Amino acid sequence: MSTEPPPFGSGPSPDDDRFRKQPPPPHQGGGSPHDPPPQQPPPYGSGQEPPYGKQPPSYGSQPPPYGGGPYGGDPYGGGQYPNDPLAGMPPLADSGKRVLARIIDMILVGIVVGLLAWAFRISQYTVDSDGFEFGKSLAQEALAAVLYIAYDTFFTVRNGQTLGKKLLKLRVADLNDGSTPSTQTALIRAAVLWLPFAFCCACIWTAIAGGWSFFDKPYKQGLHDKAAKTVVVSAS
Repeated sequence: MSTEPPPFGSGPSPDDDRFRKQPPPPHQGGGSPHDPPPQQPPPYGSGQEPPYGKQPPSYGSQPPPYGGGPYGGDPYGGGQYPNDPLAGMPPLADSGKRVLARIIDMILVGIVVGLLAWAFRISQYTVDSDGFEFGKSLAQEALAAVLYIAYDTFFTVRNGQTLGKKLLKLRVADLNDGSTPSTQTALIRAAVLWLPFAFCCACIWTAIAGGWSFFDKPYKQGLHDKAAKTVVVSAS
């Protein structure tokens, strides 16, 4: 056996030493350079379902979640939140104008009630020594209730406007879709407003029911609006 060392360069290369060999530089993005590139999720709009089965949000066919409707983006003029029933509707009416329209209606109907009560001799006050007759008072109150409810219901079903509201360019609308209220809705609204007014505490009830709209949010409804699920909007 020869004891001479192997000639220079004929032995194993130092790079083949497993203790010194360094791994090849990683391929950009990780993995071996011979590995196939990683699969990327298809971009939205490519016609394929995005990962996890979720569909991307799309506002192309639906209104954006904020500011829907041509009349503004707050709850007092066109809807602020998704599925807001006021989206696309005119702005809500000013409460002061509503009160003025109601006063006009009360005066107009009150004149008719007074004339009919005088014609049928059912006015509350008489020239008798007793001064007041309960039977005649009740009859006039019933007449007032019937006329007020009939007046309000008829004009509300017709186009959402009593004479007072028409003068001030206001309109009663269904809260769900802004349409003119149905007969049933208008009747409920008128009954809640006028029955207590005709039979008891007229001024107090009018102030409470109508004045509620000054503080109600977000739809500025009176108590009669809440009972009938209506709102009063501008008609200009």
